[in-house]
Amino acid sequence: MNTRTSHAQVVNALGRAIIAGEYPVGATLPGDAELAARFKVSRTVLREAMKTLAAKGLVVPRARIGTRVTPNTQWNLFDSDILTWYFAVGINEDFLLHLSEVRLAFEPHAAALAARHATEADISQMMRLAVAMGDLEHTAESLALADLKFHLSVLEASRNPFLRTVGSLIEAALVGAFKLSSPAADRGKMGDVAATHIRIVEEIDKRDEDGARRAMENVIKVGRERVVQALRDGK
Repeated sequence: MNTRTSHAQVVNALGRAIIAGEYPVGATLPGDAELAARFKVSRTVLREAMKTLAAKGLVVPRARIGTRVTPNTQWNLFDSDILTWYFAVGINEDFLLHLSEVRLAFEPHAAALAARHATEADISQMMRLAVAMGDLEHTAESLALADLKFHLSVLEASRNPFLRTVGSLIEAALVGAFKLSSPAADRGKMGDVAATHIRIVEEIDKRDEDGARRAMENVIKVGRERVVQALRDGK
């Protein structure tokens, strides 16, 4: 195993364990010797892994005390690894509520800006992506990626680089949420999903900023309800 792979293995294992609560807030991680033996890596690789986890806000080294897990208010939730670990170990309704609140804070406005700035090429692309979401051959994974492409295309059409960057920052969370809310197992709902996204494009095409905003809000709220229901059903 090369150094980079070893480093990623240690970061992934410890990061997931911290997110899962195996090492609770305030806990001190095992010492270097124990971790080096557990992962079969050198002290150098281990130190670099700890630097990576510290950069994500998960741990902080303390002289003569050891490396401690930080309060989760210090974790960088825009970090793609952290978001991926959250979905891997199991998210809860609070996490989804917070994610949807962030989306409601910027995606409807992005849709309104798209109604103002989108070119005809942008609109054609968004419509193609929206229609493609109704493909009955989709799996949960492929539909989630199609969903992501659509939402990122709206952010792109807003012509606001900050909004596009925010979308990129939470891509991992969006894909995870889209997979949970995917109706791919229920073919009867596939058309409904495509239709609600087509509605966003139609409002953008009409240059109706308020209409585009409302259509996007509806998609986010309906998706949130599906995800919450999926969690309650133990999906």
